[in-house]
Amino acid sequence: MGRTAPLMSTRVSSEINLTPMMDLTFILLITFIITFPMIEQGVPINLPQGSASPVSSDANRSVISLDGAGNLYFNDRATSFDGLLEQITQLAQVDLTTTVYVRADKDVRYGEVVRVMRALHDQKLTRISLVTKGD
Repeated sequence: MGRTAPLMSTRVSSEINLTPMMDLTFILLITFIITFPMIEQGVPINLPQGSASPVSSDANRSVISLDGAGNLYFNDRATSFDGLLEQITQLAQVDLTTTVYVRADKDVRYGEVVRVMRALHDQKLTRISLVTKGD
């Protein structure tokens, strides 16, 4: 009884085993499914009060104020939002390095402040400071 050696193939297999890659894909998918609702929900936090530094008295500045009643002021003069847009456009044509201070009453809706800041940004006025009450 003679033993014969099994025939071994000398061909190299060019197939890629996809099982580990599929396992990793499913693990990542499950991880995202579990963590995504946590990201959307967020954590309720109580924001700290900030300290305010004194406002410089340079001549190259403008002040936009929003009071609790919804009135809008540009350099202490009452104006409408359309009037503010015109004044911002004129300001941008004169000097883009002007610092614009935005003062808003704590009862003003956040969206109104963002609307003013968006108008400033659209005119390329990027030196914007939010004025807050000190400690």
